[in-house]
Amino acid sequence: MALLRLLAIRALTMGLVLVTVLFLLVVILGATGYSDLILRNIVREEIRFIRQGMAETIRDPAELERVIERLRQEREIFYGLDKPWYTRLPEMIVRVLTLDLGEARTLQTTRGSPRISEIILERLPNTILLFTTAWLVYILIGIPLGVYLSTRVGGRIDRALSVFSSVSYAVPTWWLALFMIMIFAISLRILPSGGMYSSPPPEGGMARFLDLAYHTILPVITLVLAAVGPVIYNTRTLTLTTAQEDHVTYARAKGLAERAVMGRHILRVAAPPIVTGLLLGLTGTIAGGILTETVFNWRGMGRLYWDALRGTPDEAVIIGLTFIYTLIYVLARFILEVLYLVLDPRVRY
Repeated sequence: MALLRLLAIRALTMGLVLVTVLFLLVVILGATGYSDLILRNIVREEIRFIRQGMAETIRDPAELERVIERLRQEREIFYGLDKPWYTRLPEMIVRVLTLDLGEARTLQTTRGSPRISEIILERLPNTILLFTTAWLVYILIGIPLGVYLSTRVGGRIDRALSVFSSVSYAVPTWWLALFMIMIFAISLRILPSGGMYSSPPPEGGMARFLDLAYHTILPVITLVLAAVGPVIYNTRTLTLTTAQEDHVTYARAKGLAERAVMGRHILRVAAPPIVTGLLLGLTGTIAGGILTETVFNWRGMGRLYWDALRGTPDEAVIIGLTFIYTLIYVLARFILEVLYLVLDPRVRY
């Protein structure tokens, strides 16, 4: 019961963080007039569809305009546009929570729907697929290498990988993406330069999956090269620091096998900060994937963010994406809270 109560408190705390961020977002939107602009765009789209239907039955243009104007006023009253923006705060928060933000100006789903909720939900799995795949790969490479280097400090491999980690951390991902495209797509022509599928895309489940996997190789390699260096270095540093603690020396003095010392007394203790860096790094990578997805023409949330910003900004789409990124961060924080309880029982007390 105590554990469930603690998890409930953590979940409530994360929920309050999400609501607070949404409240601040809505206040900014209202104070700057963006919420009025979004709602007027919704009214404009609704009136446009109504006009198309009424034009078939009302032949007199003057009468049609009078009816449309009356309907427009009714819709503005319905959405609260006749009142100050701060009176619509609760309703606007609910709209953002449910992604009920109307229709995008120019963006559409692959099926032609302009609904913002459908556009974002279509792009979300693509972003998750790309970045979680790269995340799993650099975890499987970075953590074992970091642990290995912590037991061989000062060797040639340690010095070489330390240099690689510094370069990996310093090189911008978008620049590395362009460099990889020049080598593997333009010079060697062994991998596609971008996109998620060939043109035209193959039909059938397995053929389509293999084509998607083929187009995923180059972006995943780029993301792994850009992120695996810091993972290796952080894991090496944390495990090396922990290995110098007194409890590790005592465990070795007791005659425990080196594998048991590494697993129980070093990795178990160093796991919370390592996991924190990995999970928050994943959320940061997803949120910062705008340029990476744009370079590879990957139809994810990052590319959608870029499309919504360029030209005439699509404010409602930007708001929806900001909410999704915040939600991903909050979920990652809650997962961290659960993992802390598993990895370090002292947190429960």
